[in-house]
Amino acid sequence: MNTSVSNRRLYKHLDTVTASLVAVLIISNIAATKIIQVGPFSFDGGTFLFPLSYIFGDILTEVYGYKSSRRVIWTGFFWLFVTAIVLMLVDGATPAGDWPFQDSFHTILGQTPRIVIASLAGFLAGEFSNSYVLAKMKIWTQGKHLWARTIGSTVAGELVDTIVFTLIAFGGVFTNDLLLSLIVSAYLFKLGIEVLFTPITYRVVSWLKEVEKEDYYDIGTNFNPFAIGDVNRKPVSD
Repeated sequence: MNTSVSNRRLYKHLDTVTASLVAVLIISNIAATKIIQVGPFSFDGGTFLFPLSYIFGDILTEVYGYKSSRRVIWTGFFWLFVTAIVLMLVDGATPAGDWPFQDSFHTILGQTPRIVIASLAGFLAGEFSNSYVLAKMKIWTQGKHLWARTIGSTVAGELVDTIVFTLIAFGGVFTNDLLLSLIVSAYLFKLGIEVLFTPITYRVVSWLKEVEKEDYYDIGTNFNPFAIGDVNRKPVSD
């Protein structure tokens, strides 16, 4: 007898990849509260780790398909939102009388609504662009040239993410020249990390495909980012 069950119950490591992506998002957003200098460039601290979210996104779409990736993206979005709300509530709560660090906490972890909106919007737009491009390129290349798919999808996803975040967060605050400089610097740095990690991405993807017995092609997939309940299904035998 054949039944259909969600692939999320069949796969061994999808939950691990999901948890890793969510952790990267939360850690990088907290680390982003510090601006650091790297040579001639200035970045927020989250720039070092955040590109890994796109690598996880590539792995998810390449192995498990766009539908699984879509569910993970919304999971990440939810916990980013929860993190922002909790920090805002804690920041606004009355500190204990003998706790002298309220100003420091507010300066570092106080959530500016505009930055939160920019971060969430950039993440959604970028991650969905990344997953869509990779899924389509996999069909076009017939599963060949993984490096072209991971880099090509990141070229699109990181560009969308960086532009959306920068314009929403700093548009009208900084000059157009400074906005362009921030976008170009952050984009090139993030893209460089993707290229640097390509050999590791290859190894992880190959290992997961072998362990999960899956190499998903999104032929006929509904790419609507809001169709959260539409999940990949595969038959199993009782």
